[in-house]
Amino acid sequence: MKKHALIIALLISTTSITGCSKSPIPDEVAHRIASPAWMVERQIPAGRFSLTAYERMHTRNTFADVYIEGDGKAWENRNHASKDPTPINPVALHLASKDDADNVAYLARPCQFTGTIDKEASCDSDYWTGRRFSQEVLDSYNAALDEIKQRYDITSFNLVGYSGGGAIASILAAQRNDVMTLRTVAGNLDHRAHSAYHKVSYLQGSLNPTDFAGRLVAVPQVHFTGGQDEVVPPAILESYLQEVGPSNCIQYKLVQEAEHDKGWVDKWPELLAITPRCNGPIEQLQVELPPEPEMHYTAPEKPEKP
Repeated sequence: MKKHALIIALLISTTSITGCSKSPIPDEVAHRIASPAWMVERQIPAGRFSLTAYERMHTRNTFADVYIEGDGKAWENRNHASKDPTPINPVALHLASKDDADNVAYLARPCQFTGTIDKEASCDSDYWTGRRFSQEVLDSYNAALDEIKQRYDITSFNLVGYSGGGAIASILAAQRNDVMTLRTVAGNLDHRAHSAYHKVSYLQGSLNPTDFAGRLVAVPQVHFTGGQDEVVPPAILESYLQEVGPSNCIQYKLVQEAEHDKGWVDKWPELLAITPRCNGPIEQLQVELPPEPEMHYTAPEKPEKP
């Protein structure tokens, strides 16, 4: 009995010591999603960050579909940043698990699935709040794509971005010459319009997909927006389309029943079958944009280390 009591005490002690560094629940959820799709986890050193990836790579010298996660749990509330941005529901990983291409990779956002704030690992809350789309973050994804390309002899990429990952994917498509197609799901394609819509401070230090309108106009792309999405409503896509201007390479579709994080996964094989191509839009969006209010930026409080 004493031996069993000692073992239990040691287990409790170990849990107490490690519990602050990494929450096992999001990892378990991610593994349950990825394992049936034969996607294997690894860490990719990428500039200032180490990005969590799940991959299934079978064929060399061809393309890969790469999925980029959303913002995750960026905020505890309207005024306080989260201590850990790991998503409770990793929608982009769900979507990747439904993709039957030979080469599929999922990339989390900086500091997701890697524990809470760690200054030495560059996991500062700025990188999931105001600077979530900064050039430093984009540099990390460019480095990760270069590493994937070299490791598996990949020739080009089809990028898929969910929510804030849609902004990352769009800017990558504008910055690189090896992106064949772009797809976004509930994508935040104009974060200034998004901030105005929710009457919150603009993202200081972040790039905006609309800043790259000239380079994106000729990229084959499909954007899916949810009719019931109150987080990134269809008005944000409409703002992006207005900024990019006329293009026969942009397709878009309103999925009326979809919310921000619901209604996408089961429909994804059907939506994925819509191939980005330069021949015009699927359907027209008629959405009124809210007027831009005068914004006053207030820096969020930095959460303390556990």
